[in-house]
Amino acid sequence: MKTYVLGGGCFWCLDAVYQMTVGVKSVVSGYSGGALPNPNYDQICTGMTGHAEVVTVTFDETVIPAETILDMFFIQHDPTTLNRQGYDVGTQYRSVLYYRDEQEEAEFRAAIVRNQPLWADPIITEVTRLGVVYPAEGYHNDFYAERPEVGYCRVIINPKIAKVRKHYAKWLTA
Repeated sequence: MKTYVLGGGCFWCLDAVYQMTVGVKSVVSGYSGGALPNPNYDQICTGMTGHAEVVTVTFDETVIPAETILDMFFIQHDPTTLNRQGYDVGTQYRSVLYYRDEQEEAEFRAAIVRNQPLWADPIITEVTRLGVVYPAEGYHNDFYAERPEVGYCRVIINPKIAKVRKHYAKWLTA
């Protein structure tokens, strides 16, 4: 098993895609990269804690290549915008890859180079050493799966799923 900690805007979007990805064993929403210990969602939403909304994705590399997990990350959000994803604005929505060791850092930097041709503007995704990941409140996990009728899911998440499906349909279960 391999685990990545990824931030690409709202964690509900990343969670939705990776929950339906073949070979993914778990997706857990959380907060990382800030100074405040044990932050909660209300504190994160102020943009003052320094944390990013992240998902911890654990997957089986014998089923899905690590490169595919990372390429899906770059297709499902806009890695060229600073501290925003669509209507979600603030440092908590930044594009960031948290690495554990030099090998993971190299994988992340290679993924940026590999995915740059998809974007007209430069990818500005942060590549940062992983610190503490604080778990988000439970209702953030499986948000889309449990509430597909919510406006945010229909308007924001559904188009992201459709975009990933267009390029990675063979890796999605639903």
